[in-house]
Amino acid sequence: MGKSVKQQNSYLKKLLTTRSFSILVVLIALLIIFTVFSPGGNFVNAENIKVLLAYGSEFSIIALGVGVLMIAGEFDLSIGSILVFCSYLFLVFFKLNLNYFVVLALTILGGIALGYINAIVTTKGYIPSFITTLGTMMLWRGLTLWFSGGLQQACDVSSSPAFLSFLNGTIGGIFPVQALWFIIIGIVLALLLHCTRFGNWIYATGDNADAARAMGIPTHIVKMTAFIIVGILCAFVAGMQISRVSCFTSRTGEGWELKAMAACVVGGTSLRGGIGDMAGIFLGAFAISVIENGLVVLRIPYFWTYTVFGLVIIFSVLSSMYLEKQKWTQK
Repeated sequence: MGKSVKQQNSYLKKLLTTRSFSILVVLIALLIIFTVFSPGGNFVNAENIKVLLAYGSEFSIIALGVGVLMIAGEFDLSIGSILVFCSYLFLVFFKLNLNYFVVLALTILGGIALGYINAIVTTKGYIPSFITTLGTMMLWRGLTLWFSGGLQQACDVSSSPAFLSFLNGTIGGIFPVQALWFIIIGIVLALLLHCTRFGNWIYATGDNADAARAMGIPTHIVKMTAFIIVGILCAFVAGMQISRVSCFTSRTGEGWELKAMAACVVGGTSLRGGIGDMAGIFLGAFAISVIENGLVVLRIPYFWTYTVFGLVIIFSVLSSMYLEKQKWTQK
């Protein structure tokens, strides 16, 4: 009996010190704060909840892929530029009067190509991904501005209700499809990370690429796959976003790079690689969306958002380091 109680206390202690539990507590606290202080309780009205789930899920889907990449020990500062470039690709294919699902498939192929370019330059050129993606961040957005002239262009897909429902519909007229996609993709990536040999390879590569290579793990392929996952998700969200607003704009995705990194760090993903889990990344991404939406509802000037994100990143890194230190102390 005493042993059983001790085991339960041990499990409870482990749960309370996990990063996922910490971010869940923070997320609940944020929801309570924004609910209490929002004018007229606007934060929890049905319309704002739909906006939060729909718009927030678009960013959060990409953050999930960035989390996988960071666990593999790499960064991608070009996600906003990949997003806008893929949005332009969607527009180009749309103008060819192709089936909209074909347009989306071709756009995703474009995202795969951009992710592959980031991967090949990083892994074969032995260039830090921070530098590679800093360059491609400027390259893809610059090319998009050049090709589009920086102009907003119409892209109305409402003539295909099936396609619109696939990316931007609602379930029961309440729950946005974007949020459903966020959950589905989160589950798929969680299974990849935590239930497959390839997931073990991702962690091993991020923890120590040289040691992983010595064990026979194809680290280049692992990193390449992680970059391509990011490209696929950026392209998918590009189709989702452009079909929602019915137009292309060259400012799509601005600032998403650091927001995605913030979401992953908040969720307990280490900047050094090899540490993180999909539950934490999922909650971290949603927390960032809640913060952004909550500040808007509170009518706080948008430039304060960056200040808040900066503080959140610093606090998250410090708390993550503290939890890691506690775990090592317990060992």
